[in-house]
Amino acid sequence: MSEIDEIKARLDIIELISESVNLHRSGKNFAGYCPFHANSRTPAFYVFPDTGTWHCFGCHEGGDIFGFVMKKEGLDFKDTVQRLAERAGVELRSRTPKDAEKEETFEALRALLEEAVTFFRHQLWNTAAGKTALEYLRQRNLTDDTIESFGIGYAPHSWDMLINHFTAIQITPKNLLDVGLAGERESGGIYDRFRHRVMFPIRDERGRITGFGARCLNPDDMPKYLNSPQTVLFDKGRLLYGLDKARKPIRVQDQAVIVEGYLDVIALHQYGFTNVVSPMGTALNEHQLRVLKTLSRRIVLALDADAAGDRATLRGLEIARQTLDREDEILFDARGLLQHEARLQADIRVAVLPKGMDPDEVVHRNPDEWKKILENARPIVIHVMDTLAANRDLNDPKQKDEVARQVLPLIEDVPSSIERETYRQRLARLLHVDERAFVNIRAYSHRSASARRASTGKPSSDKQQTGINFISVPNYEREAHILGILLRDPSLLFRIDRALQEEKLDRFAEQDFLRSDYQQIFTILHFSLEQDEIEPYKYIQNKLSSLLLEVADDLYARTEKVVLEDERIVDDIFRTLLYLRRNNFQRQKDVLDNQLSEAQEQGSEEVLEELKVQLHETLKIIYRCDLARQRLVHFG
Repeated sequence: MSEIDEIKARLDIIELISESVNLHRSGKNFAGYCPFHANSRTPAFYVFPDTGTWHCFGCHEGGDIFGFVMKKEGLDFKDTVQRLAERAGVELRSRTPKDAEKEETFEALRALLEEAVTFFRHQLWNTAAGKTALEYLRQRNLTDDTIESFGIGYAPHSWDMLINHFTAIQITPKNLLDVGLAGERESGGIYDRFRHRVMFPIRDERGRITGFGARCLNPDDMPKYLNSPQTVLFDKGRLLYGLDKARKPIRVQDQAVIVEGYLDVIALHQYGFTNVVSPMGTALNEHQLRVLKTLSRRIVLALDADAAGDRATLRGLEIARQTLDREDEILFDARGLLQHEARLQADIRVAVLPKGMDPDEVVHRNPDEWKKILENARPIVIHVMDTLAANRDLNDPKQKDEVARQVLPLIEDVPSSIERETYRQRLARLLHVDERAFVNIRAYSHRSASARRASTGKPSSDKQQTGINFISVPNYEREAHILGILLRDPSLLFRIDRALQEEKLDRFAEQDFLRSDYQQIFTILHFSLEQDEIEPYKYIQNKLSSLLLEVADDLYARTEKVVLEDERIVDDIFRTLLYLRRNNFQRQKDVLDNQLSEAQEQGSEEVLEELKVQLHETLKIIYRCDLARQRLVHFG
């Protein structure tokens, strides 16, 4: 039980609200005059003991015990929790000194790396040795402004110049080892890790320095590119070079372009193509693709066109399929069914570069050529099909069969039946076979997949009956289900709002939640989508208090089985929200019915007419919720 739930369990909402509102019983609930707006003719303020919530049907404010105290006392959520915790005798856990110490350590290490950026830049611009590196960068057609913008520098040809610089400002050898600027000799002592190299600062999506990438200037030096080692700040597999600069352009253009190297990213940015990032010479992994997916589902892989580039492209596509494709997890939807989803939900395309050219060479030759290359980027299936078929003897039946067996499973994962059929026809033409020849291969693939699922104990059917009766699920669990999914992908809120508008219903708002902690989290989530400084999920993490982070962690755990790539995820949230909203307005209708009866008995015509107007508006919303739910059932 969370601290918030423990406080609720110990405090009686009727007792607390009765201290400032004169409540009287109305059926199984309690009613009174609202303390938050002028309300003297008929009680509009209701408290519902069964849910531990309150709602005013006049000013439409509502929430739980925390929401009432916040509004009544003008406190923020943190102070409200503290006050009610004291009243309930609940001891709140606070941020530990260890947590604070850890963050201070990270900040100190980042400051050290920023000092290294300054050191390397000075070496580039202000030393004779740096002229070689500067000349190399200019030969790569980079302008001085671009070099400055990306903070590029030069590591001198020395085993200890950087160490001596930092020793002079009281930086210890351990600190230099901790951030990867120094290496440790077997015989003892340390040495400069980067020597006679062009230095590229690597930053996270928030622009915080994490480490360096270094390109050799001497052709005989190996490796050609050397990155910082794994440190507490630098994890190459979780970073994308240039993302701090590309984040907003990717959102605006609704497209992310992935290239292979630092200089490709920098050159493209110089020419105005700012939606570009690089995985720094490694194959794409799950985390990197998921980060990009939060910005855009349209991803273009623009890798080198030589043989190694083709292999790298295929590796990247295979990782992309694993990440964005089927995950044998169970989806809980609002209709109480457990369903599998095995269709790609990202538009991954591959840009074909001119033979022997890198993206930076293309854009320097002709920026319009780069535009056309992106415009002509091919769907993932077509690229794989053509790449596998290249340099093969397609008159050889065995090679035809090998190509077909690799391409057909990918085709089966395409969600559109029209696209699947089109790809099969194209593959048949490419291999010069009848499309019917694929039937046995497809059947074999399905049997193999079923056998794999059986061997791992995972369900093989596309639909499984749920063990949860959705009708019996408490409303707060429905709220948790919705909010947990939105925390995993805040951008879904845009699609939910569009669906609500199409049904002439109000946008999703914090009032749709009864719990104050959920309202607080939803408000921060909403703000995260309105700002564009950092990624929504990072914004949310930074803004949530330690107490709300605990709640958010629980919401994450509740929705860990949800497949975000499921094309029906919006329907899932929408159905659940419609259920909750209809439930709330049905409760309002019941209250209004009681008030109408009382007004008729008292003969108050003015109050009666006002209540009839409210009832009419309430019934209209209930009708729209029902209509929207019926459409979902019909088309879903």
